[in-house]
Amino acid sequence: MIFDNLNNAKQYYLLGEKIQKGFEFLLNSDLKNLEDGKYQIQDDVIYANIQTIKTKPKEEKKWEVHRKYIDIQYIIKGYECMGYGLLDDFSEVVEKYDNDKDVEFLQGDKYNFVNVQEGEFTIFYPNDVHAPMLAVDEMQEVKKVIVKIAID
Repeated sequence: MIFDNLNNAKQYYLLGEKIQKGFEFLLNSDLKNLEDGKYQIQDDVIYANIQTIKTKPKEEKKWEVHRKYIDIQYIIKGYECMGYGLLDDFSEVVEKYDNDKDVEFLQGDKYNFVNVQEGEFTIFYPNDVHAPMLAVDEMQEVKKVIVKIAID
């Protein structure tokens, strides 16, 4: 898991051309004025999902992991808490892997939290279990973009 401010995005270009393209979308788009929905960056190899949703209490967290895509989760407006942990520490399957949605829900007992606010991002790789959209102090509406980057 990586956590940083978008102002530092160019430091992560060394992680690969697809990561760079994902960050270039974030840096060069008028994100605040884009409507919720899916935006193709490079076919289904790189795409962005913009969503406006309400945070939920930490007690309602769902730990998810992906096998096909890396997530760059960037906060456009508002702030949220994100849980994160290592895949090896999540051995209980809550919902089996859904190949079409590229998601599996797990349970584990070793994890941390990070508060992510407007202008900041996280990167979750397939070995990073995460629980997004958790309330920091109180539930609020958050606008965010999740850039999905195929690992193959």
